[in-house]
Amino acid sequence: MDNKLRILTIEDESNIRRFVKLALETEGYEVFEADGLKRGLIEAGTRRPDLVVLDLGLPDGDGLDFITDLRNWSDIPVIVLSARNSEHDKISALDAGADDYLEKPFGAGELLARVRAQLRRQQRSGNDPTIRFADVCIDPVRRLVEKNGEPVHLTPIEYRILTFLASQPDRVVTHQQLLKAVWGPGHTEDMHYIRVHMANLRKKVEKNASMPKHLVTEAGIGYRFVPDSK
Repeated sequence: MDNKLRILTIEDESNIRRFVKLALETEGYEVFEADGLKRGLIEAGTRRPDLVVLDLGLPDGDGLDFITDLRNWSDIPVIVLSARNSEHDKISALDAGADDYLEKPFGAGELLARVRAQLRRQQRSGNDPTIRFADVCIDPVRRLVEKNGEPVHLTPIEYRILTFLASQPDRVVTHQQLLKAVWGPGHTEDMHYIRVHMANLRKKVEKNASMPKHLVTEAGIGYRFVPDSK
């Protein structure tokens, strides 16, 4: 029991909470539950889960407030489950510090896949700072990117985009987060900057730039770096 990964699900609808709990327990996780914002914060503080599955529409507050509070003391992954499906709602949750966003209704298989991806990202550690995907290797110490063992000539902007995304595998990064990290806080509305540089970057590191498998677009929201699954 002590070796099980611990997941906290915060959801006020009891039928959805049971569904999520059953799906996670079937996968072998230890699951704790909360039906509101205040209880969720208490459970997060006392249980110290490895991941949180969070509904935004809670009876005693907004899930965004939970994320904001949590991010003051923890970087554990948060997957939002919500009936709110506008781009604005998704971006608000991700900018607040959520790691992924899944719309209701959802299937158990997709939820579990998102959970596994976030836990892999959280547990990925070691002394080797290099990042590898497909036939590409990023060496942040030497500031070098290689493909098939040969140097890839990236512009400084392309390099910053790639390393920022690759440092957060499986996490949705919004346009605003990427613009702020790469260009600075004064450029958070300059979406065209990203599109141009991303297109060039994909040509250099993806096998098929028109069908990228690693620098993936989240339509209307931003991007996600998807490393190799194995």
